[in-house]
Order: sequence, then structure tokens, then C-alpha cells
Amino acid sequence: MRAKIYKDMLNAKSVIRETFAYGAHRAAQIGYENVFDYSLGNPSVPVPDKFTKKMMELLETKSPMELHGYSPTLGNQTAREAVAVSLKKRFHLDYTADHIFMTSGAASSLAHAFRAVTVPGDTILTFAPYFPEYGPYVNLTGAKLKVVPADLTSFQVNFQKFEEMVTADVTAVLINSPNNPSGVVYTEDTLKALADILRKKSREFGHDIYVISDEPYREIVFEGIDSPYMAGIYEKTITCYSFSKSLSLPGERIGYLAASPLDGDGKTIVDMCGQISRGIGHNCPSSIIQMAVADVLEDTSDLSVYETNMKILYDKLTGLGFSCVKPGGTFYMFPKALEEDANAFCLKAREYDLLLVPGDTFGCPGYFRISYCVDTEKVKRSLGAFEKLAKEYH
Repeated sequence: MRAKIYKDMLNAKSVIRETFAYGAHRAAQIGYENVFDYSLGNPSVPVPDKFTKKMMELLETKSPMELHGYSPTLGNQTAREAVAVSLKKRFHLDYTADHIFMTSGAASSLAHAFRAVTVPGDTILTFAPYFPEYGPYVNLTGAKLKVVPADLTSFQVNFQKFEEMVTADVTAVLINSPNNPSGVVYTEDTLKALADILRKKSREFGHDIYVISDEPYREIVFEGIDSPYMAGIYEKTITCYSFSKSLSLPGERIGYLAASPLDGDGKTIVDMCGQISRGIGHNCPSSIIQMAVADVLEDTSDLSVYETNMKILYDKLTGLGFSCVKPGGTFYMFPKALEEDANAFCLKAREYDLLLVPGDTFGCPGYFRISYCVDTEKVKRSLGAFEKLAKEYH
């Protein structure tokens, strides 16, 4: 019975959420300011003033039906057009509104994309380290998620293992760059090599293999780092985006799916998404939020704090003997634990009120994730706790 699947999942709850819940409990005991909670990727900087002002303007000038009524099946037309214009301007591809489907955040975009290009029994490949919710997102569609082992030296793509795993049942490859949890940004060489392999395999198997590009951290890229746009490199790309991180709006659940204009089937995929919504209930995202984000597509929150926090933590941890690939973006880093068992290491860290997430759940045992979307002042205060933790192992 399908219900049993969900019941069994109660025994495998999110480690990230469990750690966050522990942090809330601990904060009630000793005060929030004394808990160094690096568990959850919850943006820590305010929304742009322009977004707030736009919301106020909409509430004062638009009718309740416009603001709170259902949007069209494929999304608010003005928002779709605005997204298309912005993407065309930024990435020089001929997007139109017909290539855009408005969604309730990146998770909803992924839910539609998976169903648009797979049938039960198909395989979607992704690369370790990876966001652990990809497992239920894919597997509960009837498709299967398989994970390509990590290249631990750089967290770019392990091409030898990848090419071995691209078999005839693979219909999509799921990428996430800038990456959660490593903070690594895939290089142009990486993405071009990936595209070349997929074109070759598509010809060999006689069917398309799509790239589903999960890009909620697209705007959080650090100085000197280039973040190539996959849809401009590989024609069979579906881009899944969320405004949660760029505008600090995770609670508003707003994003979009963009089918590449280079794909002759792109507009059909968007139309299909309207029908997919009928089966999964991810339809008609908030009308007022669609209107508001359409006016701030070229804006972001002040994202510079994340690079500041990264530099403080990276310098400190590497100075303490931690091995870590330097992040190129996001608000995560993924150091190697100071013992083989990262779960035991993260439990030890709790003794110093450092809340870290073990890397096993991301497909990389022996590593741990730091989500440093916290106040810089608190990051600085946490350094003493990291020093004490490191002394346990040296």
C-alpha cells in the first residue's frame, strides 16, 4: 500500500530538521544567542525594501480579486512575461512567457520537471554531495534516483563514474549549482563535458536525456567565481528556480520552471506542467506574490553577508586543521570531519552548542555541512566553540 511508504518514512525523518528542532529546544534552555545553529538554510538577511514597498502598493491599489483570487493554470501572465524578459536579458536566450511556468518554489518546480520527463521505472541521476530531499522528491514519482559518487577533491563531476552510470533507463540528470551542501559552483568546462556526454548517450539510446537544473542559489556567487547557465550550454535543460534565497522569501513559496528555448519541446513541457498540477496539487501559487516578484526580478537582498561569513569560517576552520573545498557560492560549506564517523563528530559538536549536519545524508559520509546564514556577529562568537571542538581531536 502506498500509505505504508509514508508511514515508513516516519523512521527516516530529515536530519536537518531534527537538528534544527534540537536547536530550538536548546535555545529555550540557554538562550538563542548561546546556540550556534548551523543546521537550516534559512536566509538571514531582510527582503529588499523594493519588494516590501511593492506589496504595500499592491494592497492599496489592486482589487481583492486580483490580489487573492486564483491565478491562471500556468501562472500570472504578467509575471511569466517579466521572468522571460529577465532571463533573455541576462542569458541571451529567446525566452517567452510560453517557456515559463510559475510554481510554489523550487520544490514545486522540481516536482513538475521530474514528471514531465520520466515515467515510472525511469532513472534520474544526480551527483554527490546532493540535497537529501531529492530522494523522496524523485522516488515518490515512481522514477528512481541514483547518485553518482562524489569527486572528493573538488566536488565537481566524477565523470568516470557518471559515464558508467548513464544507462538506457536514464531520462534525466539532476544538477545543483551553486551546490547545496558543498557551496561549489560547477565550471563551464564541467557543464560542457556533461552536455557532450548526454548528447552522445541520447544518440546511442535513441531518446532524449534532460538536464534538470536546480538553481535556488544562482544569485549567491562569490567574487571571482563564474556561474555558467546550463540552459545556454545544453538544449534539453529545464531550469528550476526559487526566489527564496535571492530575495529572502522562503516562506512565500514562489519560483518558476523555465524550459529552454533551445528545446523544440520546451513550450509543450510548460503546457504539460499545467496538467501535472492537476495530479499533484502544486497549482496556482499566490497571486499577490507573483505580482510582487515580477517587479523585483533584477534585485536581490544584500547577499554580501554570506561571503563575509564564508571567509571568516573558512579561514578559521582550515587554520584549525579542517580540510574543506572552498565554496564559490551559496551559504554552505562542507568540511571533512575530524573523525571517520561524521554523526559522532556532530554529536560531539553539540557539547559546545555547535549544531552541524553530518554528511551521510548528503551522500558523503565523513563530511559535515555548515549553513552559515546567521548573523556575522554570531559567526565570530562561534569560533571559540570550533577551537574547543578541534582540541578534542588534536
